[in-house]
Amino acid sequence: MYFHILFTLNFLPAASCIAQTSLNFYQMKRSNGGTAGVSRRTRIALFKPFVILLCCCLCTAFASEAAVRLPQLVSDGMVLQRNAKANVWGWADPGEKVTIKFKGKTYRATTGADGKWNIKLTPMPAGGPYTMDIRGSNHLTVKDILLGDVWFCSGQSNMVHQMKLHNVRYAEDIAKANYPQIRQFWIPTTTNLQGPAEHLPPSSWKSANPEDVNDFSAVAFFFARKLYEQYHIPIGLINASVGGTPIEAWMSEESLKAFPAITATIDKNKDTSYVNSINRRAMAAAAAQRAKPEQDKGLTEAVKWYDPAYVPKGWQNINIPGYWEDQGVRDLDGVVWYRREIEVPESMTGVPAKVFLGRIVDADVLYINGKQVGNTTYQYPQRRYSIPAGVLKPGKNLLVVRVSNNGGKGGFVPDKPYFIQANGQEIDLKGTWQYKVGEVYRPGTGGFNGMNLQNQPTALYNAMVAPVTNYTIKGIVWYQGESNAGNPEEYKKLFPAMIRDWREKWQEGNIPFLYVQLPNFMDVTYLPAESNWALMREAALQTLSVPNTAMAVTIDLGEWNDIHPDDKKDVGERLALAAQKLAYGEKNLVSSGPLFQSAKVEGNKIILSFTNTGSGLVSIDGEPLSRFAIAGADKKFVWAEAKIEGNKVVVWSDEVPNPKYVRYAWADNPFGANLYNKEGLPASPFRTDVADAKP
Repeated sequence: MYFHILFTLNFLPAASCIAQTSLNFYQMKRSNGGTAGVSRRTRIALFKPFVILLCCCLCTAFASEAAVRLPQLVSDGMVLQRNAKANVWGWADPGEKVTIKFKGKTYRATTGADGKWNIKLTPMPAGGPYTMDIRGSNHLTVKDILLGDVWFCSGQSNMVHQMKLHNVRYAEDIAKANYPQIRQFWIPTTTNLQGPAEHLPPSSWKSANPEDVNDFSAVAFFFARKLYEQYHIPIGLINASVGGTPIEAWMSEESLKAFPAITATIDKNKDTSYVNSINRRAMAAAAAQRAKPEQDKGLTEAVKWYDPAYVPKGWQNINIPGYWEDQGVRDLDGVVWYRREIEVPESMTGVPAKVFLGRIVDADVLYINGKQVGNTTYQYPQRRYSIPAGVLKPGKNLLVVRVSNNGGKGGFVPDKPYFIQANGQEIDLKGTWQYKVGEVYRPGTGGFNGMNLQNQPTALYNAMVAPVTNYTIKGIVWYQGESNAGNPEEYKKLFPAMIRDWREKWQEGNIPFLYVQLPNFMDVTYLPAESNWALMREAALQTLSVPNTAMAVTIDLGEWNDIHPDDKKDVGERLALAAQKLAYGEKNLVSSGPLFQSAKVEGNKIILSFTNTGSGLVSIDGEPLSRFAIAGADKKFVWAEAKIEGNKVVVWSDEVPNPKYVRYAWADNPFGANLYNKEGLPASPFRTDVADAKP
């Protein structure tokens, strides 16, 4: 009876996860036209979070009657925070005496009535590897422990993006990764709407070697590598990041008390019957959708459109890259098939090959000579598919791509790589293809969407942050904001509230908090305009008023057509620069680009002053300063002339004889913004037409 009750209590939070997993599976099937578009690997990946959570529940239930137990983080290969009273904790039977022996010292604790014990180690310098012995009624040994600096890394997809997703750009960095003292503990995605959890899903510490570094966050790895090469001390990375998630999912209930609408959602979500009812409706809609016969003509005709035996009729020309809405197809959501025959020389056959298909909106399946060689179920990953030896043949080869799109423009994203590579040779795939529509989605037939648990307030804090807050750390690294760009004014309040709350939860004082200001993204505008992404960057700039924070400016590191820019090294290294000054005491280091300080009107000009000018202000490309806009009291901004005078910038325009306000790099994608310091770090975007413009 005891076990049954305990298991039930542990399993209840999994119910919503099961529903969401089933819903996600349906949605991917829908976007790919059925199970044919969802690979076995994808199906496994969809259900993996549920399996992990179920294992956690089982382990917790069985372990509850065991002796001394440790959290996932306190395990072989861990990095403990040097020069600090590092916490080691766990669980055991109430009243059980626990002894730890580590580096010649003995520590003792007695488990409380709640079954918890906690020990603070004596501060120790960097070093290792060491072994820790833990004894209660049982004996545990934790091996290969290092003492160094531990950084908690969190955010959304740009903090998730692993090295393997950027393995073309960073092939050499991966191959030469030999950093046994740089380690990452990756926290699998899990959610909890009921309250803070104590336990993390199963995971382990991994070191940065050519195999395991593939699973490291690229931003976090380059951040750690720069610090390691500078100070030669072990670096531990605890990574809790989930793509597409808003900041409120990472915040505790206490930190959201000042946001009534969000608090109401939290209270509603605690009702498991409410959450389950939503997801049951979604699952029913998914089941009804699955029961419908396949509608895609490319898969229902007697000869499938990807089959080399198929004889194409009624196909039209179209260019790759490009969106079909820009090439004569109006407002189509549905499935479009692309085909092209290419000539492959014999020298490129008989060996493994690779095809680069840029990015595709939304999902795709690639067939070569009738064989499926790759598929992706959503728009963001770059398509880099391996072609097994023997698939390509000398002479004519048939490439067919099935593309499904659920909203907005569909097709192939411009300004990305499109080619086949084999045996040191390449075949360009850009140019004229043929297309035919396989299915048109009717408006309103998308079905009922369930609750996306990972996007709910507190869901990720409860499950992925709260269990870590007892682990002693050096500081925090944060890369998030894209999912909150629809409401930047609220983000200006949420972000500082989260920083304060996390510091309170860790109980280590104002530990260093480093973060990334959003990079350039989306279309370039050639007239001054309003921008939510600029407002998000302003929110980041203003957050520098929170003590012991630092920001990496990245408006020159993004890509107009990719929310996941490939350059992760410079992002990580700029964060490391910030850490060197903020956390490691290098006071004379120039760690940031120019930050707006003040503005003074003198006649028809505005004189701007900056901090962080380093060795001096420069135009990074040697061209006149650009992306400065100026306005009078009417706030009608026009492009301005600007020049550097000493460590100041003078801005003016003949169109505005009585200037009052200035903006710089105020756009989603401020292409051409060229104000830097001589250390090569870009100035942050800013505006003077708000009272709280400066940090």
